[in-house]
Amino acid sequence: MKALIFGADGFEDLELFYPYSRLKEEGIIVHVVSMERGTIRGKHGYEIDADLAFKEVIPSGYDILVLSGGKGPEKIRLDKAALEITRSFFRENKPVAAICHGPQVLISAGVIKGRRATCWIGIRDDLIASGALYEDSEVVVDGNLVTSRHPFDLHAFGREMLKLLG
Repeated sequence: MKALIFGADGFEDLELFYPYSRLKEEGIIVHVVSMERGTIRGKHGYEIDADLAFKEVIPSGYDILVLSGGKGPEKIRLDKAALEITRSFFRENKPVAAICHGPQVLISAGVIKGRRATCWIGIRDDLIASGALYEDSEVVVDGNLVTSRHPFDLHAFGREMLKLLG
């Protein structure tokens, strides 16, 4: 199995490294992807290398998409290739896990309307305005989609993310 994790400078460190580690612990190949290959830095100073640029990704080669939070999604949502990757996962009904500000990418990709989801309280109104059915819960699962609010929800986020993979 293979996983994609979206990240960009300003990502919430725990929200990228926790799913990255959990997936690797399960023997899943994990690729971090960003606007360009190379080092990206989290908001707390931790760094990780982006293995690929969005424009290099072939979505059919991956089994799950993880959207980390923090300030990274504000940049990612402007990248057309990132949005197309996201749409592809939804068209194929593949697992997508988004935490904190990660749902901003779902909003910009136009895939969240009518879906149950949660997010960081600061983008709650954006999620609602996009047509999502907002729930204030540590984790919300709606078909192939898992969402959580913030780093304190990572235990539930990780559990449900892995359940989607079987």
